Amino acid sequence: MSTAAMSTITAPGIDVAADAAADGAATAPRRRRVLPVARRTAWLLNALFWSAFAVLEAVNHGWLAGLLAVVFFIAPDLTFLVGIGDARGMAKGRLQPRAVPYYNTAHRALVPLALMTLYAFGPVTWAPAFAALCGWLAHISYDRAFGYGLRTKEGFQRD
Repeated sequence: MSTAAMSTITAPGIDVAADAAADGAATAPRRRRVLPVARRTAWLLNALFWSAFAVLEAVNHGWLAGLLAVVFFIAPDLTFLVGIGDARGMAKGRLQPRAVPYYNTAHRALVPLALMTLYAFGPVTWAPAFAALCGWLAHISYDRAFGYGLRTKEGFQRD
């Protein structure tokens, strides 16, 4: 047998994948799979936290706080209705491009977080408003946990 043929044959019991992992070549694909799972898990924990906080606010401050938390939990997806008449013939899962700015604004966590900061340090002390912001953050967090992120300007899901 020639030496060229010998280089392609591996001895029994030698794991080529283990050798590649030892060299660090196989760690990159694994890291790409672990990071999204960790990110989604963090978003899910965040969603559960804001949901529990909204329920707590509703229990402590009455039915109006609970109603606003539910309304603001649903409201961000009402942006789908912008341009719904023009949605015929579009690809499945694609949002009407005219609705994208509204959808992306309603689905950015920074917006309700900034409003919560203003609520905490501002003159407004109406508890149902805080419950509504908790519901809004819960919605955004659940969307991210289940893989629904912001949209491109064409209306497709961003990676």
